[in-house]
Amino acid sequence: MNNDIFPCLWYDGDAKQSADFYCKVFNGKITADTPVVLNIDLFGQKLMLLNGGPHFQKNASVSFMVICETEDGVQNYWDQLMEGGMALMPLDSYPWSKKYGWVRDQFGVTWQLFLGEKASDQKIVPTLMFIHQNNGKAMEAMEFYTQTFPNSSIGNVLRYKDGGEPGEVPENVQHAHFIIDGYSLFCMDNSYDHQFDFNEGISMVIMTDDQEQTDYLWNTLISNGGRESMCGWLKDKYGFSWQIVPKRLIQLMSDPDQEKAQKVVQAMMKMQKIMIKDLEEAYHS
Repeated sequence: MNNDIFPCLWYDGDAKQSADFYCKVFNGKITADTPVVLNIDLFGQKLMLLNGGPHFQKNASVSFMVICETEDGVQNYWDQLMEGGMALMPLDSYPWSKKYGWVRDQFGVTWQLFLGEKASDQKIVPTLMFIHQNNGKAMEAMEFYTQTFPNSSIGNVLRYKDGGEPGEVPENVQHAHFIIDGYSLFCMDNSYDHQFDFNEGISMVIMTDDQEQTDYLWNTLISNGGRESMCGWLKDKYGFSWQIVPKRLIQLMSDPDQEKAQKVVQAMMKMQKIMIKDLEEAYHS
Protein backbone atom coordinates (compact mmCIF):
# COMPACT_ATOMS: atom_id res chain seq x y z
CA MET A 1 0.00 0.00 0.00
CA ASN A 2 1.35 3.43 -0.94
CA ASN A 3 1.52 5.69 2.12
CA ASP A 4 3.27 8.41 0.10
CA ILE A 5 -0.24 9.33 -1.12
CA PHE A 6 -2.91 10.13 1.46
CA PRO A 7 -5.92 12.38 2.06
CA CYS A 8 -5.72 15.60 4.07
CA LEU A 9 -8.80 16.81 5.96
CA TRP A 10 -9.11 20.50 6.90
CA TYR A 11 -10.27 21.53 10.39
CA ASP A 12 -10.94 24.69 12.33
CA GLY A 13 -9.23 23.74 15.60
CA ASP A 14 -10.96 20.39 16.18
CA ALA A 15 -8.54 18.04 14.39
CA LYS A 16 -7.50 16.34 17.65
CA GLN A 17 -11.09 15.56 18.66
CA SER A 18 -11.69 14.20 15.17
CA ALA A 19 -8.51 12.08 15.28
CA ASP A 20 -9.55 10.59 18.63
CA PHE A 21 -13.03 9.89 17.25
CA TYR A 22 -11.79 8.10 14.10
CA CYS A 23 -9.26 6.07 16.07
CA LYS A 24 -12.10 4.94 18.35
CA VAL A 25 -14.52 4.14 15.48
CA PHE A 26 -11.97 2.35 13.28
CA ASN A 27 -9.57 1.07 15.96
CA GLY A 28 -6.75 3.29 14.62
CA LYS A 29 -3.85 5.15 16.16
CA ILE A 30 -2.46 8.68 16.11
CA THR A 31 1.06 8.64 14.61
CA ALA A 32 1.85 12.39 14.69
CA ASP A 33 0.33 14.91 17.07
CA THR A 34 1.14 18.62 16.73
CA PRO A 35 -1.10 21.67 17.17
CA VAL A 36 -1.36 22.10 13.37
CA VAL A 37 -0.97 18.59 11.89
CA LEU A 38 -2.10 15.20 13.13
CA ASN A 39 -1.54 11.95 11.26
CA ILE A 40 -3.65 8.90 11.97
CA ASP A 41 -3.30 5.30 10.88
CA LEU A 42 -6.54 3.48 10.02
CA PHE A 43 -6.13 -0.10 8.74
CA GLY A 44 -2.51 0.67 7.76
CA GLN A 45 -3.61 3.75 5.79
CA LYS A 46 -2.45 7.27 6.57
CA LEU A 47 -4.80 10.24 6.90
CA MET A 48 -3.60 13.76 7.68
CA LEU A 49 -5.75 16.14 9.73
CA LEU A 50 -4.86 19.82 9.41
CA ASN A 51 -5.95 22.62 11.75
CA GLY A 52 -6.01 25.28 9.04
CA GLY A 53 -8.67 27.68 10.32
CA PRO A 54 -12.22 28.58 9.28
CA HIS A 55 -11.58 29.05 5.53
CA PHE A 56 -12.81 25.72 4.14
CA GLN A 57 -15.59 23.27 4.96
CA LYS A 58 -15.35 19.58 4.13
CA ASN A 59 -18.19 18.28 1.94
CA ALA A 60 -19.48 15.19 0.13
CA SER A 61 -17.71 15.92 -3.18
CA VAL A 62 -15.00 13.74 -1.61
CA SER A 63 -16.28 10.92 0.57
CA PHE A 64 -14.61 7.85 2.03
CA MET A 65 -15.85 4.39 1.04
CA VAL A 66 -15.31 1.88 3.83
CA ILE A 67 -15.50 -1.66 2.48
CA CYS A 68 -16.82 -4.07 5.09
CA GLU A 69 -16.83 -7.86 5.11
CA THR A 70 -19.87 -8.36 7.37
CA GLU A 71 -23.26 -6.75 7.91
CA ASP A 72 -22.37 -6.34 11.59
CA GLY A 73 -19.27 -4.40 10.56
CA VAL A 74 -21.35 -1.97 8.48
CA GLN A 75 -23.85 -1.56 11.34
CA ASN A 76 -21.11 -0.97 13.93
CA TYR A 77 -19.46 1.83 11.91
CA TRP A 78 -22.84 3.32 11.02
CA ASP A 79 -23.99 3.51 14.64
CA GLN A 80 -20.81 5.28 15.74
CA LEU A 81 -20.54 7.69 12.78
CA MET A 82 -24.19 8.67 13.21
CA GLU A 83 -23.45 10.03 16.72
CA GLY A 84 -23.94 13.75 16.08
CA GLY A 85 -24.00 12.99 12.34
CA MET A 86 -26.70 12.70 9.69
CA ALA A 87 -27.71 10.13 7.08
CA LEU A 88 -27.23 11.19 3.43
CA MET A 89 -28.48 7.81 2.16
CA PRO A 90 -30.18 5.59 4.73
CA LEU A 91 -28.63 2.32 5.80
CA ASP A 92 -30.49 -0.22 3.67
CA SER A 93 -30.21 -2.86 0.97
CA TYR A 94 -29.39 -1.45 -2.50
CA PRO A 95 -28.80 -3.05 -5.93
CA TRP A 96 -25.02 -2.60 -5.50
CA SER A 97 -24.78 -3.76 -1.89
CA LYS A 98 -26.89 -5.81 0.50
CA LYS A 99 -26.08 -3.33 3.28
CA TYR A 100 -25.01 0.22 2.44
CA GLY A 101 -25.37 3.73 3.86
CA TRP A 102 -23.88 7.20 3.38
CA VAL A 103 -23.37 9.28 6.52
CA ARG A 104 -21.96 12.71 7.29
CA ASP A 105 -20.28 12.60 10.68
CA GLN A 106 -20.16 15.28 13.38
CA PHE A 107 -16.94 16.71 11.84
CA GLY A 108 -18.41 17.14 8.34
CA VAL A 109 -16.63 14.13 6.79
CA THR A 110 -18.83 11.81 4.72
CA TRP A 111 -18.48 8.04 4.73
CA GLN A 112 -20.00 5.44 2.42
CA LEU A 113 -20.28 2.15 4.31
CA PHE A 114 -20.39 -0.74 1.88
CA LEU A 115 -20.77 -4.49 2.32
CA GLY A 116 -18.79 -6.10 -0.47
CA GLU A 117 -15.48 -7.14 -1.98
CA LYS A 118 -12.40 -4.95 -1.69
CA ALA A 119 -11.09 -3.68 -5.04
CA SER A 120 -7.54 -3.52 -3.60
CA ASP A 121 -5.79 -3.92 -0.25
CA GLN A 122 -7.30 -0.60 0.91
CA LYS A 123 -10.24 -0.78 3.27
CA ILE A 124 -10.87 2.99 2.98
CA VAL A 125 -11.09 4.42 -0.56
CA PRO A 126 -11.51 8.18 -1.23
CA THR A 127 -14.35 8.74 -3.70
CA LEU A 128 -14.49 11.80 -5.98
CA MET A 129 -17.88 13.10 -7.15
CA PHE A 130 -17.85 14.96 -10.46
CA ILE A 131 -20.73 17.46 -10.36
CA HIS A 132 -21.81 20.77 -11.91
CA GLN A 133 -19.32 21.77 -14.66
CA ASN A 134 -17.40 18.51 -14.02
CA ASN A 135 -20.42 16.24 -14.45
CA GLY A 136 -19.63 13.75 -17.21
CA LYS A 137 -15.86 14.19 -16.80
CA ALA A 138 -15.13 11.31 -14.41
CA MET A 139 -13.78 9.11 -17.23
CA GLU A 140 -11.67 11.94 -18.64
CA ALA A 141 -10.32 12.69 -15.14
CA MET A 142 -9.36 9.06 -14.55
CA GLU A 143 -7.49 9.03 -17.86
CA PHE A 144 -5.71 12.28 -16.95
CA TYR A 145 -4.71 11.10 -13.46
CA THR A 146 -3.54 7.67 -14.62
CA GLN A 147 -1.44 9.26 -17.39
CA THR A 148 0.05 11.77 -14.92
CA PHE A 149 1.08 9.36 -12.16
CA PRO A 150 3.29 6.27 -12.57
CA ASN A 151 2.08 2.74 -11.70
CA SER A 152 -1.50 3.75 -12.49
CA SER A 153 -4.48 2.05 -14.09
CA ILE A 154 -8.24 2.24 -14.53
CA GLY A 155 -10.20 -0.68 -13.05
CA ASN A 156 -13.89 -1.51 -13.27
CA VAL A 157 -16.16 1.19 -14.73
CA LEU A 158 -19.94 0.98 -14.24
CA ARG A 159 -21.96 3.40 -16.36
CA TYR A 160 -25.46 4.64 -15.58
CA LYS A 161 -26.95 2.80 -18.55
CA ASP A 162 -26.10 -0.41 -16.69
CA GLY A 163 -28.12 0.76 -13.68
CA GLY A 164 -30.83 2.92 -15.26
CA GLU A 165 -30.77 5.76 -12.71
CA PRO A 166 -33.46 8.39 -13.44
CA GLY A 167 -32.11 11.82 -14.44
CA GLU A 168 -28.61 10.52 -15.16
CA VAL A 169 -26.84 10.53 -18.53
CA PRO A 170 -26.46 6.87 -19.65
CA GLU A 171 -22.80 7.25 -20.69
CA ASN A 172 -21.77 8.91 -17.42
CA VAL A 173 -19.86 6.99 -14.75
CA GLN A 174 -22.01 5.64 -11.93
CA HIS A 175 -19.01 4.14 -10.14
CA ALA A 176 -15.41 3.46 -11.15
CA HIS A 177 -12.13 2.35 -9.60
CA PHE A 178 -8.73 3.74 -10.57
CA ILE A 179 -5.21 3.56 -9.15
CA ILE A 180 -2.56 6.30 -9.02
CA ASP A 181 0.93 5.06 -8.11
CA GLY A 182 -0.51 2.09 -6.25
CA TYR A 183 -3.16 4.10 -4.36
CA SER A 184 -6.85 3.28 -4.96
CA LEU A 185 -9.55 5.85 -5.57
CA PHE A 186 -13.17 5.65 -6.69
CA CYS A 187 -15.11 8.24 -8.68
CA MET A 188 -18.58 8.96 -10.01
CA ASP A 189 -20.49 11.47 -12.10
CA ASN A 190 -23.58 13.04 -10.57
CA SER A 191 -26.16 15.28 -12.30
CA TYR A 192 -27.78 16.55 -9.11
CA ASP A 193 -27.39 20.28 -8.36
CA HIS A 194 -25.54 19.93 -5.04
CA GLN A 195 -24.75 23.02 -2.96
CA PHE A 196 -21.06 22.07 -2.80
CA ASP A 197 -18.10 21.13 -4.99
CA PHE A 198 -14.38 20.29 -4.69
CA ASN A 199 -12.52 22.65 -2.36
CA GLU A 200 -9.48 22.66 -0.07
CA GLY A 201 -11.52 21.02 2.72
CA ILE A 202 -10.33 17.63 1.44
CA SER A 203 -7.14 17.34 -0.63
CA MET A 204 -4.69 14.62 -1.61
CA VAL A 205 -1.06 14.80 -0.46
CA ILE A 206 1.67 13.39 -2.70
CA MET A 207 5.04 12.91 -0.99
CA THR A 208 7.80 13.24 -3.60
CA ASP A 209 11.33 11.81 -3.53
CA ASP A 210 13.17 14.72 -5.15
CA GLN A 211 12.83 18.02 -7.03
CA GLU A 212 12.48 16.28 -10.39
CA GLN A 213 9.40 14.38 -9.27
CA THR A 214 8.03 17.51 -7.56
CA ASP A 215 8.49 19.59 -10.71
CA TYR A 216 6.97 16.95 -12.97
CA LEU A 217 3.76 16.51 -10.95
CA TRP A 218 3.37 20.22 -10.22
CA ASN A 219 3.96 21.27 -13.82
CA THR A 220 1.73 18.56 -15.29
CA LEU A 221 -1.22 19.35 -13.01
CA ILE A 222 -0.80 23.12 -13.49
CA SER A 223 -0.13 23.20 -17.25
CA ASN A 224 -3.30 21.21 -17.97
CA GLY A 225 -5.70 23.89 -16.76
CA GLY A 226 -4.76 23.88 -13.07
CA ARG A 227 -3.73 26.78 -10.88
CA GLU A 228 -1.06 27.35 -8.28
CA SER A 229 -1.71 28.09 -4.65
CA MET A 230 0.72 28.47 -1.74
CA CYS A 231 2.93 26.07 0.24
CA GLY A 232 2.84 23.20 -2.25
CA TRP A 233 -0.93 23.38 -2.79
CA LEU A 234 -2.51 23.50 -6.25
CA LYS A 235 -5.85 22.90 -7.90
CA ASP A 236 -6.11 20.75 -11.00
CA LYS A 237 -8.40 21.56 -13.94
CA TYR A 238 -11.36 19.99 -12.13
CA GLY A 239 -10.84 22.15 -9.03
CA PHE A 240 -9.58 19.20 -6.97
CA SER A 241 -6.79 20.14 -4.54
CA TRP A 242 -3.38 18.44 -4.35
CA GLN A 243 -0.42 19.05 -2.06
CA ILE A 244 2.90 18.19 -3.73
CA VAL A 245 5.28 17.81 -0.79
CA PRO A 246 8.95 16.77 -1.02
CA LYS A 247 9.91 14.31 1.73
CA ARG A 248 12.93 16.52 2.38
CA LEU A 249 10.63 19.30 3.59
CA ILE A 250 9.24 17.06 6.34
CA GLN A 251 12.75 15.98 7.35
CA LEU A 252 13.98 19.57 7.63
CA MET A 253 10.84 20.77 9.44
CA SER A 254 11.22 17.90 11.92
CA ASP A 255 14.79 18.88 12.88
CA PRO A 256 15.25 18.91 16.67
CA ASP A 257 16.96 22.32 16.30
CA GLN A 258 13.82 24.45 16.55
CA GLU A 259 15.49 27.55 15.12
CA LYS A 260 16.57 25.74 11.97
CA ALA A 261 13.20 24.03 11.58
CA GLN A 262 11.47 27.41 11.92
CA LYS A 263 13.65 28.93 9.19
CA VAL A 264 12.56 26.11 6.88
CA VAL A 265 8.88 26.69 7.70
CA GLN A 266 9.24 30.43 7.04
CA ALA A 267 10.93 29.75 3.68
CA MET A 268 8.19 27.25 2.73
CA MET A 269 5.43 29.76 3.60
CA LYS A 270 6.71 32.09 0.84
CA MET A 271 6.71 29.38 -1.85
CA GLN A 272 4.10 28.13 -4.28
CA LYS A 273 5.87 25.05 -5.67
CA ILE A 274 8.27 23.73 -3.00
CA MET A 275 11.92 24.22 -3.97
CA ILE A 276 14.18 21.85 -2.01
CA LYS A 277 17.35 23.84 -2.78
CA ASP A 278 15.82 26.97 -1.22
CA LEU A 279 14.72 25.01 1.83
CA GLU A 280 18.26 23.68 2.29
CA GLU A 281 19.64 27.22 2.00
CA ALA A 282 17.21 28.48 4.66
CA TYR A 283 18.14 25.54 6.91
CA HIS A 284 21.88 26.23 6.65
CA SER A 285 21.59 30.04 6.85
